[in-house]
Amino acid sequence: MRFLTAGESHGKALTLIMEGLPAGLALDEEYIARDLRRRQGGYGRGGRMQIEHDRAEILSGVRYGRTIGSPISLLIRNADWENWKTIMSVEPVEKEAEPVTHLRPGHADMAGALKYNLDDIRPVLERASARETSARVAAGAVARRFLEEFGVDIHSHTVCIGGRWTRRDAAINWEQVEASCVRCAEVEAEKTMVEAVDKAREAGDSLGGVFEVIVDGVPAGIGSHVHWDRRLDGRIAQAVMSINAVKGVEIGAGFLQANLPGSEVQDRIEPGPELPLRHRTNHAGGIEGGVSNGEKILVRAAVKPVPTLARPLPSADLRTGNAVEAHIERSDVCVVPAAGVIGEAMLCLVLADSFLEKFGGDHINETLRNYRGYLAQSERLLDHE
Repeated sequence: MRFLTAGESHGKALTLIMEGLPAGLALDEEYIARDLRRRQGGYGRGGRMQIEHDRAEILSGVRYGRTIGSPISLLIRNADWENWKTIMSVEPVEKEAEPVTHLRPGHADMAGALKYNLDDIRPVLERASARETSARVAAGAVARRFLEEFGVDIHSHTVCIGGRWTRRDAAINWEQVEASCVRCAEVEAEKTMVEAVDKAREAGDSLGGVFEVIVDGVPAGIGSHVHWDRRLDGRIAQAVMSINAVKGVEIGAGFLQANLPGSEVQDRIEPGPELPLRHRTNHAGGIEGGVSNGEKILVRAAVKPVPTLARPLPSADLRTGNAVEAHIERSDVCVVPAAGVIGEAMLCLVLADSFLEKFGGDHINETLRNYRGYLAQSERLLDHE
């Protein structure tokens, strides 16, 4: 399975093409809209979220509510396009917009301008914008719908904003998470996170944090240990790291394991009559040797503070090199709650592709038959009768 997105932040629309999903999968626009709404929420979001009401229109690949095996194309219109018709016009215009040349520290502005030989950073910031992730979330929703057929359940929650952490062992109520304005499982931690965002807003600053994605229901055997690019943990890390502002990814206990001896890190396997055998702990985060082991997959990502600040940092002009203040583009104070939803989408996409690699099938019934056959095969490994 593969997908491509296209479109600019203030262009007419974002488009998406997905190829490789089997026929026969139930899918509708409202299902996709649910995750798009979740992406737009979260305390600390900016004014753009008041303008856009994202909805993905299915243009192809679905008939009578079910996929037909051909590429699926989706369209997400940008409501703000009406205010940007001249600045982002596809056709030549009589008078072009003033170029944006004040570089923003922490953005792709300078590197992108140099790479593409541009003397205006507008084309860079339009595509490098996190607005593109709405198309990814739409693609992830389609992949989530596929994974539901196999009983796979994917959630995310915020564990830190601006140095305010939840307890690592805190119980997670997913209804509480979805009701929380920062998508946090702990009420007390939520209060401190909101206070931190308010202080950052007053100071014209921004905050980062950490989100965690938890996946339940993935059977042992997804991914592979035989080639570097087929290792499930490697594919997940790359996908999550590709999210705007994510600067670190860990699976399971991650960096904490660097401080512990092996006897405390390795997840001991419990003897039992059925496969997969269970582990006493899950420091590996559900993946060993690049292959899922049947435990929950646990992924955490560190999100840096949004680079565009209401009180801009000192910077330089792209054309002259003179000292200037960084360009101000409408932005957020904190995106960690929304980033968690995007993280879910990326895991959905990696896992859906990995499931299809393992089980194949041109129709969902064929894929499910192969999946059930694999589970039955695993059970027979410990059949001593």
